[in-house]
Amino acid sequence: MKRRNFLKILPAAGVSSFVVNGFAMKPFANRNMAKIIGDCDHLQERALILIQLKGGNDGVNTLVPINQYDAYVNIRPTIHIQDNAYIDLDTTVKDSRRIGLHPAMTAVKDLYDRGWVNVIQGVGYERPNQSHFKSTDLWLTGGDGTPENFNVPSGWMGRSLQALYPDVEGAPTPDMPDPLGIQVGDSNPSLGFHTQTEHNNAINLTGQDPAGFYSLVQTIGGAPIMNVPDSEHGNELEYIMAVEQSVNKYAQRITDVFNAGSNAGSYPSTSLANQLKTVARLIRGGCKTKVYLCSTGGYDTHSAQVNSGDTSIGVHADLLTVLSEAVKAFMDDLDNMGIAEKAIACTFSEFGRSPVENGSFGTDHGTLAPMFIFGKTANPGISGENVNLGNLTNGNQLQGIQHDYRQIFATLLQDWLGANDWVLDQTMFEGFDKVPLVGLPYVVDPQCYYGGSITITDNYDDGMQQRLRVFPNPARRSAELFFESAEAYPARLSLHSMGGSLISNEAVQVFPGNNTFPIEVFDMPPGMYIARLEDIRTGSAMVTKISVAR
Repeated sequence: MKRRNFLKILPAAGVSSFVVNGFAMKPFANRNMAKIIGDCDHLQERALILIQLKGGNDGVNTLVPINQYDAYVNIRPTIHIQDNAYIDLDTTVKDSRRIGLHPAMTAVKDLYDRGWVNVIQGVGYERPNQSHFKSTDLWLTGGDGTPENFNVPSGWMGRSLQALYPDVEGAPTPDMPDPLGIQVGDSNPSLGFHTQTEHNNAINLTGQDPAGFYSLVQTIGGAPIMNVPDSEHGNELEYIMAVEQSVNKYAQRITDVFNAGSNAGSYPSTSLANQLKTVARLIRGGCKTKVYLCSTGGYDTHSAQVNSGDTSIGVHADLLTVLSEAVKAFMDDLDNMGIAEKAIACTFSEFGRSPVENGSFGTDHGTLAPMFIFGKTANPGISGENVNLGNLTNGNQLQGIQHDYRQIFATLLQDWLGANDWVLDQTMFEGFDKVPLVGLPYVVDPQCYYGGSITITDNYDDGMQQRLRVFPNPARRSAELFFESAEAYPARLSLHSMGGSLISNEAVQVFPGNNTFPIEVFDMPPGMYIARLEDIRTGSAMVTKISVAR
């Protein structure tokens, strides 16, 4: 009979202590506990790299809908990509998904052929806003155009990281020595990392040095503001001051991992490439930061988007070249260093552009836009159908959202970083269907999800009640574990704190029939603990909870 037990994640109402089954439980303690019951250590090494394309990327010229090419030429008579110029990304898919990749993106085609790209079509949100500033805020906060989600005061990156790592309050801990988030290449702290309480869960690297790294830690300067006004402006001031405080706390650690890291590939001499070069070096140096935010601008192509004599070149082509070559250099670098399984990258932009050209060899603000997932760990292919050029709004805009952008971020948080449903709820991403963006075998096993609180289930895999019991409970000086076994086998009995720290560990022998294992608790602080009995032969284990009182 296979003996196994699982830690179950329960939703919590807040971040204060609460009671489960009569025992005081600290929320969010389960991340280390996941390692007690399974091989979840690999999650600590994973990073999500977000690449923000500022200005609104033109998705229709980025991904030409081959099955609607005549309609495409009709609404873009002067800026369309010529039939013999675009890259037929994948001839094996059905016609409704065949896309012509912009000719400037040959590097992305190389990655796609390698199986390292997922193209996501028709991404947007309800009631799209066409203001650069407001739409960017919505993407960064997890909002949309509805009244209830239009003015979210904090960023989704900050909320998710805070729910995943509530004990990391802007200072290194033994369990997480690195900042939870790092913004690279932009001196203005991103709203995406902004939280309503502990603001300082991310730092900002800016200032490019001669070697092409963003190696200077950004500082604001000046003495702290003592009387912060109770207003939206005051909230922003607190955020900026908190960023600087976290910079001071993490400066030495970032210096150490930066110096310990290296690169194993060449990069183009562009800002985005240097940002990604820095990220690769930090990962190689052992940095365990979960979310990196990079950015590149210039995508607001109202005019001169293409060259009037050759639509395959021009401003938009230059931008896509920078993106493609930087990402490929980054992925090649990670691959050369043997750490490609530690990172996945995702692009996003505040909106797409109008499918109808504007008469100035450009395009105006739009709605839907594509996203790209890059990495060895990506689920390769094309997600979604080509946008429908025959179903435009009265304002000549694309409609028919295929993917809400929050689906994409929710998928990456859970399937890549291991966030549980409670974290998605705190991030405002609960309820969005996931998209298969992470490839097998890299999708996180639900046993390794973390965030939220812990409770213990006492069942065999086949539903039979487990016989691992503890008495007395609560215990004051000592307790005994009782277990009835059908067979003999060597085992290991260990005791852990709710944070996952190992307190004791000893080899024991299980015999057929009733077994008793004494546990001394007289020198342990009051609180909740986990006892784990592991079958050394198979690695399967049972766990139960022990309350220590005085």
